[in-house]
Amino acid sequence: MLTLTSSCLAFSMGIRHLSLMAACLLMAVLTGCASGPRSDPRDPWEPFNRSMWTFNEGLDKAVLRPVAETYKEVTPNLVRRGVNNFFANLTDLWSFVNNSLQLKPREAMESLTRFNLNTFFGLGGLLDIASEAGIERHREDFGQTLGRWGVPSGPYLVVPLLGPSTLRDTAARAINATGDPVYYVSDVVKRNSLYVLRVVDLRASLLRAGNVLEEAALDRYTFTRDVYLQIRRREVLGDKADDVPEDAPPK
Repeated sequence: MLTLTSSCLAFSMGIRHLSLMAACLLMAVLTGCASGPRSDPRDPWEPFNRSMWTFNEGLDKAVLRPVAETYKEVTPNLVRRGVNNFFANLTDLWSFVNNSLQLKPREAMESLTRFNLNTFFGLGGLLDIASEAGIERHREDFGQTLGRWGVPSGPYLVVPLLGPSTLRDTAARAINATGDPVYYVSDVVKRNSLYVLRVVDLRASLLRAGNVLEEAALDRYTFTRDVYLQIRRREVLGDKADDVPEDAPPK
């Protein structure tokens, strides 16, 4: 899932730039991307997607992976765990909002409880006290919320810098960005530093998975696409993913 790890790089460019880029990208795709003659029906824009995947892979190999490897080598494991906990804690607040929008009261309450416990008693989220207390994490974003209420995923789409996505999830990115607490840090330097640190932390956590992918997959593009779509479908539909037809709303 190497291209997936590049998704956070664009955060350092600023959320407004992301929204504009996504809008321009969608316009370009909808008006001119040709389908391959034997394309997967889930991936009608495969020629475009493959070119973007190649671009993202090159960026990962040239920049993201070397930086992540250096970060992992020079940063103590305890510090890396604290950084990972900090950013994971921030996602719990947005998960609370989306669980609420999906009418999942238990998951919403546990997400809010996790955020409060880790923020106020876990040194701002550096310590994951909630997990130690047995409170489960329920990650949800606005793309999942749209899927929960019947919005189809649409075609598979590889976004420059942002990686694997779908038409629905790409449209939801602007809303997800506003649900990120880092977005509201007023100091630009500090905000962008947090974005970059999150990118590096995420990429470092996926180094081993990237090595496995390189060794296991003959066509890494197809493998990445299929795994991403399967995981994303299960995130939206849960245990019903095997029983519900493609793009059918959950019951």
